[in-house]
Amino acid sequence: MAIHTLTSTQIISTTPARAWAFFSDPRNLARITPASLGFEILTPDLPERIHEGLMIAYRVRPVLGLPITWLTEITHVHEGVSFVDEQRVGPYAVWHHEHRFRDLGDGRVQMSDRVTYVLPFGPLGVLVHGWLVRPQLERIFAHREQAVNRLFPA
Repeated sequence: MAIHTLTSTQIISTTPARAWAFFSDPRNLARITPASLGFEILTPDLPERIHEGLMIAYRVRPVLGLPITWLTEITHVHEGVSFVDEQRVGPYAVWHHEHRFRDLGDGRVQMSDRVTYVLPFGPLGVLVHGWLVRPQLERIFAHREQAVNRLFPA
């Protein structure tokens, strides 16, 4: 079983309170996800803020437009500082995503992500990781960085 890690760090021109308000609102995920994924939230009546135990269902179309249901649970919340979402149902054997926010003290916030993931299907998962999965994840995070920069301009 191959365990993979993807990390991303971005400096955002905003206050810690504004950054937390945006990223802790689960409805905003669609605003920073590439349209090519066909992302849609399936959970009705999402709260304005995440909380531990919150289950969120999505539909994505990452490959050839084929729909995949993805259910995540918010497992840890440290208000204003960090939260973790973990896949319960979806395309990965394991998906653990840590989001961290650090006040730089000058009207900027450092946002860091660390995703630890394992692909299903053993050797086949290892085979598709390098040419399909990893590049797609990198494109998604690059898109997200651009979208966040547009939402929080310097």
